[in-house]
Amino acid sequence: MPYYPVKIFSRWLKGYKKTRHVIYAMAFQSEYDAESQRVRIHTMGSIYGPSIEDYDVVMAAAIDKLLEIRRLVRIVFIDRREHEYDFPDVKMLLEIANAMERIVRERVITLKNIVMPDCERESQERYAFLNRFFSQLKYDPIEAYKQLLREIRHAEITVERGNEPCTVHYLANALVPLKNIMESCRMIQYAKERLPEHRNRSLYRQLFHPSIRPNFMYTRYVAAPPATAELVERYAVGDTDIEIYALPSAVRKLYHFVPPEFKLREEEYALLDKARQYIGRHEPREMELANPETMRENLLRISEDLLRDIARDDRVIIDEEALNKLAGILVRYTAGLGILELLLEDEKIQDIAVNSPIGTSPVYIVHSTYGECETNMVPSAEDAETWATRFRLNSGRPLDEANPVLDTEIVLPQGRARVAAITRSLSPEGLGFAFRRHRLKPWTLPLFVKAGMLDSLSAGLLWFLVDGGRTILVGGTRGSGKTSLLGSLMVQISPKTRIISVEDTLELPIESLRDMSYNIERLKSRSVITRVETELPTEEALRTALRLGDSALIIGEVRSREALALYEAMRIGALANVVAGTIHGDSAYGVYDRVVNDLGVPPTSFKATDIVLIVNVLKSPDGLTSFRRVTELTEVRKHWKSDPSEEGGFVKLMEYSAKDDTLKPTETLLLGESHVLNDIASRTREWKGRWDVVWEDVTLRGKIIQHLVDYAARANKPELLEAENVTLSNGMFQLISRDVRKETGAANAMAIFDKWKAWAEGNR
Repeated sequence: MPYYPVKIFSRWLKGYKKTRHVIYAMAFQSEYDAESQRVRIHTMGSIYGPSIEDYDVVMAAAIDKLLEIRRLVRIVFIDRREHEYDFPDVKMLLEIANAMERIVRERVITLKNIVMPDCERESQERYAFLNRFFSQLKYDPIEAYKQLLREIRHAEITVERGNEPCTVHYLANALVPLKNIMESCRMIQYAKERLPEHRNRSLYRQLFHPSIRPNFMYTRYVAAPPATAELVERYAVGDTDIEIYALPSAVRKLYHFVPPEFKLREEEYALLDKARQYIGRHEPREMELANPETMRENLLRISEDLLRDIARDDRVIIDEEALNKLAGILVRYTAGLGILELLLEDEKIQDIAVNSPIGTSPVYIVHSTYGECETNMVPSAEDAETWATRFRLNSGRPLDEANPVLDTEIVLPQGRARVAAITRSLSPEGLGFAFRRHRLKPWTLPLFVKAGMLDSLSAGLLWFLVDGGRTILVGGTRGSGKTSLLGSLMVQISPKTRIISVEDTLELPIESLRDMSYNIERLKSRSVITRVETELPTEEALRTALRLGDSALIIGEVRSREALALYEAMRIGALANVVAGTIHGDSAYGVYDRVVNDLGVPPTSFKATDIVLIVNVLKSPDGLTSFRRVTELTEVRKHWKSDPSEEGGFVKLMEYSAKDDTLKPTETLLLGESHVLNDIASRTREWKGRWDVVWEDVTLRGKIIQHLVDYAARANKPELLEAENVTLSNGMFQLISRDVRKETGAANAMAIFDKWKAWAEGNR
């Protein structure tokens, strides 16, 4: 009897490696890919879900697979949703598998370690415990470790009570070595100080962070943030929950979002999976892909009918609201851009980066509050190919090894974005994408005042310059907001003035302005990067714009040889209205240097520029926070001959004060010594030679913008700052100014403001 349990245990250990896979082979089928070192284990149809952290049998299956195949870096469990465990998670399981192998290899659990001669009476009870411990290791290592500690404590108490050499032997030769082996595993090291918390596998949910992918989509998500992450902010965009986390020892924050497709019931996942398979057999033709809006509308109706039919056939009870939500999700992953659409819906996101090789790293974003963040989303190669196809068809431009760069724009129900896509041969690791997000509606000067990018006086001055038909270059560094600010200046153009825009990549809010009855014509020119031969060069598009009649001219960005044509037109007086565009440069001289030395415009031709407006990204001293500000508003005078910086050709009218975080007027502006403003005044009968009246008009415009911002906040009506209302407000200002002049014979600023204020607050 004394040796019988140990003999049985020894035989069980010898046969363990042969029999341990039998049960799981019956329950879970697996596929191993040696090239990617990934195993896919199917749990569909079993009573267990595809989650290591939730189900002990699934954890045991993973450890068994690691005992069988050591060269694994990923384990994927497949059900209605795929749970993919990357190498950090697999490594923790591999350590447990290695610990089991080590226990067997070092023969820790043997007769000589369990009992001594004359102590055989304890062998059966100790064997039973060790049997349970070893069997439990692959199902619940933390619980097994807890039971081991309890057994050690009991043994220590027995030793403390008297001379128990048999227990000392058992403790020193079996229990303590087992404890040391277990504590070499990272999983146990993490759990060691948290053992009282371990209930219903709770610690495993802190340790394991699989990326999850429903079967109807390709993108993978990390469902839970790291256990050490600290929640900074939580907000919602539509049905998407967004959480911002700070990570220990990391300067970059985690943008963790849970889209509506991860909050569905299992039967809803089944409906979507079946519907996706059906629609996948009816892929849209290229003609349909080229007209995405129509395709989405048609597919939405088809999806609703299809889901309704599947639900009826499968006897799934689902209301119309839930069915419509499922149809929207299905359309997003068939006709749309999948998860990218949810990112573009968040107005706080400014940039999105998807780096090559696709599938190896998460999507990164630039957040308006938290700067660069890592997301919990990992796109797949299938996602990338789908996006690339959409962009090629929507833009009509190629993206292949002969043309490895594509610049285009996407317009979705959730937002607009400029897209830069790259592929081989430029990118050796294949497709990569960068998205610059734009508001669906145009930015306005009141919105920028509210955001702190500039103050109301500066906004009033810009409005005055636009009405005065000046030439304005908006300079700044990449991502500083040049195009958005240019769009806000377009909103200040009176709708009675015709506008012609020239862009190589369509970023300006032309559709929105057209919807507000602006008289506007858009020209699309050849990109200097992609050089599509079927498109006109920008300089030719610009010359065409000049032949289209008297118009305000807006240049998306002055990049190349079109600068020569633009300045030629301005110098000969071919343009009578405002001319504005963006250009790279962090100061007035930087803009001059770019135009003259890089783009080849003669220095004296630069005098055709009236105003250089600089907007830059400023950072906090620690470099972790950034914000956008207009940093200078400079006029270009005309008396210099060769170098405006040395000959006083650049005169600042507004300058950024870091102390007060705002633009402040210079003495030149306050004393009425601005040549540009005086030139505008000289062309208006009531203003000529009367700086006080000009300044009164500028400050009145700023006062109106500030009141609009304040009233919108006070009345909780942010829509009052949007382009439609700002355009209406600007028009009322002009009409009221005309009426006051007729009534009083002069432009009485107080009377104009009072009438405008009465209109603004009485008609809301």
